[in-house]
Amino acid sequence: MTNIPQHSALDEVVVGAPAELVRSLVEDVAGWTQLYKPAVHAEILQDSGAEQLIQHWAVADRHSVRTWKVRRTRAADRISFVHEEPEAPFASLAGEWTFREQDGKTLVTLRHDYTLLAAEETGKDAVAAKLHAGNQDYLGVLRHAAENHEELDRLIISFEDPLFIAGDLKDVYDYLWEADKWEERIPHIAKLDLEEPAPGVQFFDMDTSTPDGSSHRTRSVRITIEPDIIVYKQTELPVLLDGHTGHWKFTQTPEGVIAEARHTATIKPSALHILGEGTTVQDARNYLRRVLSANSVSNLRLAKAYAEERAGV
Repeated sequence: MTNIPQHSALDEVVVGAPAELVRSLVEDVAGWTQLYKPAVHAEILQDSGAEQLIQHWAVADRHSVRTWKVRRTRAADRISFVHEEPEAPFASLAGEWTFREQDGKTLVTLRHDYTLLAAEETGKDAVAAKLHAGNQDYLGVLRHAAENHEELDRLIISFEDPLFIAGDLKDVYDYLWEADKWEERIPHIAKLDLEEPAPGVQFFDMDTSTPDGSSHRTRSVRITIEPDIIVYKQTELPVLLDGHTGHWKFTQTPEGVIAEARHTATIKPSALHILGEGTTVQDARNYLRRVLSANSVSNLRLAKAYAEERAGV
């Protein structure tokens, strides 16, 4: 019987926050996409309470997205996980988070246990280095989020704008997914360069004008779980923001479709001055709520007109 080498990568960090708070951030896979730059989306496919099956999507590089499924089990002081059908170079991949609180601080460990495909064993040192780097990156983001959670609550604004459409769900979906037609369809978009590296994945660079006459260029990634949701994340951001994620979500009703635009944006405190001297975080929140909502509601109304015209309404 072949003796398969077993490998582990373990890293830890001390976080100046209670274990309950730290653990809640790890468990919040949807919120993690706002905190961790590569993360694009997480979909909970199964949830029995103690165990979840989660599909993750993350930016692999400037032009590609990778996706994987993890089965996660929760206990009092730890979260264990197993990757289903792990990608090369792994033959198997599992691990756990642990949380040990003392004097108001929490020691967090993140461990990966894995085996490699036989052909990948010669590169085991490079694999271990990559896992350690990833662990340390995750743990650093986690520490920052936990230790600055009150400030982040002020800086992160999140909201939804729903609109009823008396048309076909596919027409609404197509209108908002077909980004290659946005220059013709959406007035505030001056230019859009689209890449579709894989089915259900888009990257685009976009020049956008705002109601106050300013303009900015951003790069975004979008993934879709057709026909229910289109998720996006800006990977190159406007000056005012440290993060921007959101979705278009579609719910079928007997009378038509409820289409929802969601934005979650993180304000960059050092950039407040671009809105004028003396601008506060609350001023920036008010500005973003107005401007982002105006653009997305405008897009929803255009999708509504398109779908309802096709439905003969």
